[in-house]
Amino acid sequence: MRAISIKHPGSAEVLEEIEAPIPEPKQDELLIKVHTAAVNRTDIMRRESPSLKPPYPILGVEVAGEVIENPSNDPRFSPGTRVYGLVNLGGYAEYAVMPADRAILLPDSLDYVSAAGISEVFLTAYQTLYWLGDLQKEETVLIHAGASGVGTAAIQLAKQLSDARIIVTAGSEEKLAFCKELGADELINYKTQVFSEEVRKLTNGQGVNVILDFIGASYWEKNLASIAVDGRWVLIGMLGGTIVSKMDLGALINKRIQLTGTLLTPRSDAYKAKLTQEFMAIVGPYLENGQVRPIIDRTFSFEEARQAHEYMEANKNIGKIILTMD
Repeated sequence: MRAISIKHPGSAEVLEEIEAPIPEPKQDELLIKVHTAAVNRTDIMRRESPSLKPPYPILGVEVAGEVIENPSNDPRFSPGTRVYGLVNLGGYAEYAVMPADRAILLPDSLDYVSAAGISEVFLTAYQTLYWLGDLQKEETVLIHAGASGVGTAAIQLAKQLSDARIIVTAGSEEKLAFCKELGADELINYKTQVFSEEVRKLTNGQGVNVILDFIGASYWEKNLASIAVDGRWVLIGMLGGTIVSKMDLGALINKRIQLTGTLLTPRSDAYKAKLTQEFMAIVGPYLENGQVRPIIDRTFSFEEARQAHEYMEANKNIGKIILTMD
């Protein structure tokens, strides 16, 4: 089968198409014919990782497609059934294996492109807002990178499930306007405004209850100034660096801040399965009736994987970037 791997760790130029054997599903897995695969930041991080050693993996953690083989005991996934969900690598390929307890039935109301844009970002948004951020009804949440895949998912979940007051940051008026369409209440352009000052004004100096932080080090002081007493700060990215040169632990203690770092991809299969099942029980109906929807920026063909990675790295997208395999 055709698949996308890397020549060696590095920039998008190291991506290469290879021939690989069709994977064999274990008893608790499904063999999926991949129709679409999503491009995620975790793919870029893996591609660049200097710790990778040959043989290099097939990239991709999120797919939509149809079941080809089902050696599991779950009768819902007969051959030909349309599904989507997270895989343990191997998504950028014509075939992939998916744990059966993470597979999600694809309703007729969604196509393969839309489906590939759901799992990684919506599960991450749900995990960070509710499992880690403990967002309560009508609390205030600050969502950085509001127009990103996780950002657009988090805005919708916070509004639909919690009727939260949502403050977002983004780097253009176009992106901020789109965030507003999805349900954001307050908009901050981080390129022209100091977000901590705006948050202080918007909250009358009280700060926000929850922060979803994709940025890391460069936002440390401003996030610290923006969070409320007993606030929950969830770090899910490090686009602004990993090292904070001076850290005032006293501020964390005085505000009783809960600071949690997380990545979804390295979590165990059991964790991802439990998260998937709870998410679908609660959010599945919202997806099926369109109250919550995946935001797709654009698609690239399988052969355009390098261009898709470069497009994401240029921060041009509003929502998800999808590779089409057909």
